[in-house]
Amino acid sequence: MKKNSKGLAILLACAVLAPMGVVQAQETAALASDNSNYRVLPGDQIEVYVWGEERLQRTVSVLPDGTLAFPLVGQVDAAGLSLSEIETSITEALRPEYRGEVPRVTVSVVATAGLQFSVMGRVNAPGTFQPGRPVNVLEALAFAGGPSEFADLDDVLILRKRNNTLVPIKASLARLFKSRVSQRDIERANILAIEPGDTIIVP
Repeated sequence: MKKNSKGLAILLACAVLAPMGVVQAQETAALASDNSNYRVLPGDQIEVYVWGEERLQRTVSVLPDGTLAFPLVGQVDAAGLSLSEIETSITEALRPEYRGEVPRVTVSVVATAGLQFSVMGRVNAPGTFQPGRPVNVLEALAFAGGPSEFADLDDVLILRKRNNTLVPIKASLARLFKSRVSQRDIERANILAIEPGDTIIVP
């Protein structure tokens, strides 16, 4: 896994953008769209959809004070919350408007203004990136041009800020570049969603 960096870079891009067989493509697409761990930031654009209520489907911006405005609800705290937490807040705020069950609320990120991360080490284009949308660690490496020669993808390190300290998180990605990738391989790889301020180091 430490040789043929060009092949690894191509495979990395394919892991995000291209088919790898029907099952593998479906699994990778699900990972790329899974932003359940993403924490919303001021300036992000959020799409809110209330099922069966076209008048309550719209894209809103998170204001500098961390709130968003939504019809029938007013201001909703959003900054620092996950998408599921925002869904719960809007659902609870809509409850007085319905006699029965509140329609399902779904929230997704259209664009994120505040997500910025850095990639260092053995990658082809190290630097700081602001993708404009949530990404996972695989996509982050793709932004950095993929791993360079002799990159050790089993010891990728993510340094994450927590309460003014840096928390190390390990991602073992080498197993994803086999000819066949199982669901267990994907789960063990620890393909995390990138958070603002993350630094990814490829040894």
